[in-house]
Amino acid sequence: MHRERVSDNVYWFQSEVYAQVTAGAVTGPNWAVVIDTLALPEEALEMRTFIEDNLGVPVRYVINTHYHADHSWGNCFFPGATVIAHSIARETMLQKGEPSLESIKKQNIAFKQVKLVLPHLTFSEGSVTLRVGKKSLVMFATPGHSADGISVLVEEDRVLFAGDAFMPLPYMVDGDPEEISATIKRIGKMGLENIIQGHGDVILRGEIEEATRSNLAYINAVRKAVRAAAKKRDPIEALAEIDIESCGKSRVTLGGLGVELHKRNVVYLYKTLAAEETNADQ
Repeated sequence: MHRERVSDNVYWFQSEVYAQVTAGAVTGPNWAVVIDTLALPEEALEMRTFIEDNLGVPVRYVINTHYHADHSWGNCFFPGATVIAHSIARETMLQKGEPSLESIKKQNIAFKQVKLVLPHLTFSEGSVTLRVGKKSLVMFATPGHSADGISVLVEEDRVLFAGDAFMPLPYMVDGDPEEISATIKRIGKMGLENIIQGHGDVILRGEIEEATRSNLAYINAVRKAVRAAAKKRDPIEALAEIDIESCGKSRVTLGGLGVELHKRNVVYLYKTLAAEETNADQ
């Protein structure tokens, strides 16, 4: 697991095993807040050990930026901590969490010790602020990757833990392209020092404008390409020709995982377009 100090008492962690997924921690004199929990039990436990033993404070709160397993299934490894998330995250975890976890346990013994811990505190409107030492953590909705997405701003440092609302490749399969575009635009205008992406490396201040432009251009390009493919005599063949490079992103994005995420975006957008046309005809 990679880790680094982003600013005073603000830390970033990145998985070396699964999809470059990230998490964070903000520490005060008496306790710490964890933002997301990484995908694998051993990495969640390594993060907790670093916070408790190296930094010398217990974890009092865990914030889930959304319900997806690689950001929330590690809740159970922070016993006694209060979990905070959007109200939709709690509802979705109730509906999908246990069946998904049981399925994964049958496939991967590493998840045998994982137990689903639902958020204890939730919000659905506005923002919520949590004070940690001299830091103010402002939580607010950033939908688009998923309906329950939230981001966490370390106000004094202008550091944003964006969750999957901001990634090297926007991923829309569980969300909405219009919403994620609006969210990316909003983040790009916040005057940030750093963006902690849900996957991938930290984006520095001088890189934010280009990262924002690149992500918005990708969403526009892939949507345009899918609409064009849908009009072809053989749309499935045309869809297969929409590669990641033609939409402005690199094949090596997220260590090559971006190619698969792009393919899923293409299929999702095509199915969404087909459903809209069907509804319009009825």
